[in-house]
Amino acid sequence: MTKAELIGVIAEGSDISKAAAATALDVYIAAVAKELKKSGKLGIVGFGTFSVVKRKAREGRNPQTGKSIKIPAKKVVKFKAGKTLADKVK
Repeated sequence: MTKAELIGVIAEGSDISKAAAATALDVYIAAVAKELKKSGKLGIVGFGTFSVVKRKAREGRNPQTGKSIKIPAKKVVKFKAGKTLADKVK
């Protein structure tokens, strides 16, 4: 599903315009990003938990040349589905 398709589903399900749904989705994404940057964790009961984890620096290989490269440490976002969401996907 693309962002445009998701906006269409939100608009139809909420009986609002696509522009309003797009704004709501953008605000949601910005709020999640802001909270993850601030505290590193965001939980939505029934949906899941977003968290920021630190990935260590490591050594990898360039698949084209086979040459060894250094991959720097960085922070990545991790998502763990909540029980309600997990049960709906089964």
